[in-house]
Amino acid sequence: MVEKIERQKQKEQDRFERRHNFNAVEENFTDQQALKEASRCLNCKNARCKTGCPVCIDIPAFIKEVKENNLEAAGDIIRQSSMLPSVCGRVCPQEKQCEGNCILGIKGDPVAIGALERYVGDNTNAKKAQITANGKKVAIVGSGCAGMTAASDLRSAGFDVSIFEALHEYGGVLRYGIPPFRLPRNVLDREIKSLIDMGVKFYKNVIVGKSVTLKQLKDEGYEAVFISSGAGLPKMMHIKGENLNGVYSANEFLTRVNLMHAQDPNTPTPLKIGKTAAIIGGGNVAMDAARTAVRVGYEKVYIFYRRTEKELPARLEEIRHAKEEGIDFQFLHAPVEIIGQDGWVKGMRFELMELGEPDASGRQKPVGTGKYVDIDLDTVVVSLGTGPNPIIQRSAKEDELDLNTDNKGYIVINEKGETSVQNIYAGGDVAPLGPSTAINAMGAGKRAAKTIIEALLG
Repeated sequence: MVEKIERQKQKEQDRFERRHNFNAVEENFTDQQALKEASRCLNCKNARCKTGCPVCIDIPAFIKEVKENNLEAAGDIIRQSSMLPSVCGRVCPQEKQCEGNCILGIKGDPVAIGALERYVGDNTNAKKAQITANGKKVAIVGSGCAGMTAASDLRSAGFDVSIFEALHEYGGVLRYGIPPFRLPRNVLDREIKSLIDMGVKFYKNVIVGKSVTLKQLKDEGYEAVFISSGAGLPKMMHIKGENLNGVYSANEFLTRVNLMHAQDPNTPTPLKIGKTAAIIGGGNVAMDAARTAVRVGYEKVYIFYRRTEKELPARLEEIRHAKEEGIDFQFLHAPVEIIGQDGWVKGMRFELMELGEPDASGRQKPVGTGKYVDIDLDTVVVSLGTGPNPIIQRSAKEDELDLNTDNKGYIVINEKGETSVQNIYAGGDVAPLGPSTAINAMGAGKRAAKTIIEALLG
């Protein structure tokens, strides 16, 4: 009888210690764990895991190489589809994608595909590509998931590729949005370096639409432009008291900590760290904000969500980590008013909710009960999603480029990533065609790159 091998678990930093640092919560698999986990894979002929991956990594093939201790071959297989294995292994929602499709998950635990991808990515190097220049230039707006993925595919096809980043460091939302305890900065820097080694050019502090326009890029000889500037415009609650000091969007809060180290009182623009913080929302960004608030020194951190725990959209792993770190979840609470004193947040009023009939999303709609509760707070972080920054769209209009947008400001694209303007493409959060995740943005980058290659090379 063959012994059943249990799913391997990565060692985690102690839950009390990690509240006080930004070090990675999870360690990599040991070599022995990786071999054991790889041996669980059934190497299915019609691999459902592969169809669940937005960038179509040949998952059974790379796991087979891990099983045979051929790590470099495993890395080569992954990088044929994704140049960001160490990133994706850490931040992708595997439970909804590759692992969610694993046949072992029907009656037990799926193969830990994400942890294996991360293990391979961290322990192998991208091979130096043999690139034949084709003489054509492509500009990419934004150095996040979609932009870097498109850059990799385009550079491999021989294009002269330049990435323009608005901020002073590269990585987009991977750097300013995702905290180091989930994505260590040396890991991100290593992935970016692999693109630089391929010959991709990076330019920081360039706001396309302000520093340079789409029209100027085309005038400078770029035969195609891929817009992957993300969605950096926060959605707020529009309730009384939202303009008080001590109210942040999750975007601002995370950017100030992750990119500007604002928790340090000696920085030029420090945060005023209080005692009690409320995070409004239930997605992965809300979990990141709450867990960051704990680490910068808040004594008490709440997450308020207007539905129940069952409806939380965040990854189960992130919810578990947040609970372990002492974050207090308050469900069926809807914000009504932020209470202030002397211009600063003093507390917040919530209406208690109950679940009613399903809404357009298929989830039960929260319905007010008419009962209210006031909670003392000094900081409120709003994590209700983001929309596209309108800078590029406005600039295009001023240049009389007919760049179509929808009623929410997103750039309209077709399934190939084409916009309404010839040789201008878009993808990722600025022009979403599906759920907003890192791996889906990478998928959008690959689609657009394929379209550009076909359009310019035939």
